[in-house]
Amino acid sequence: MVIPGIDFFRDHTELPWWRRQPEYWMLGLEVILGTGSLAFFWKHYELQWSRWVWFGAVMGAVGIGFWILPTQIYDWMRLEGEAPFVLHYLGVQARLDGFDASLFEQGSGAWWVAVITRFWRAVVLVALAEEIFWRGFLMRYLLDMDGPAGRFWKVPFGKPSWMTFGVVTFLFMMAHAPVDYLGAIIYGSLTYWVTIRTRSLLAVVVMHAVANLLMGIYALQFGKYGLW
Repeated sequence: MVIPGIDFFRDHTELPWWRRQPEYWMLGLEVILGTGSLAFFWKHYELQWSRWVWFGAVMGAVGIGFWILPTQIYDWMRLEGEAPFVLHYLGVQARLDGFDASLFEQGSGAWWVAVITRFWRAVVLVALAEEIFWRGFLMRYLLDMDGPAGRFWKVPFGKPSWMTFGVVTFLFMMAHAPVDYLGAIIYGSLTYWVTIRTRSLLAVVVMHAVANLLMGIYALQFGKYGLW
């Protein structure tokens, strides 16, 4: 979570943490509101279990592997500072600056709250909200834009179309930072394939959840906080 102008407050070390780094308590507020909203509309989601859910989980691991590969290449190449021009714009960067719970003493109650809240947001809220929007709504709406309001829900979930593939994948890419564009294109393409192959919203939600879980573990393990 990046807040414009936040460095102005971070430089004032005499301020309490909740003023210097408001993204921590704002994350908690976001999680509370997001969880409440998803729970309120839960009965409207099409999350039926099927054997394809396991396929989605495997593809989540594959997809996030491509996402984190550029920063891993940065380490393998033992680069320092900015990578060469082309590599830099392919995401080959250190990715060290981002959500870092080390503001609190590691292992303390506050540290665990921060980490668990961040994982809940990434693994549960983001996975559900984004897939309900991208695949559950937008892919179907684009195929029935001229129909009466609400009729797009009658479009079968996962109905293939090159137009929806291009539009949804492009918008998914643009919703991320430029450093993640390559990873988002590959991951978005894989998710589209899983969508039309499984015809299961739950499968792509689980795919997204597994991907974000593994990305969070990787970020904590290697200090790649810029990934999340």
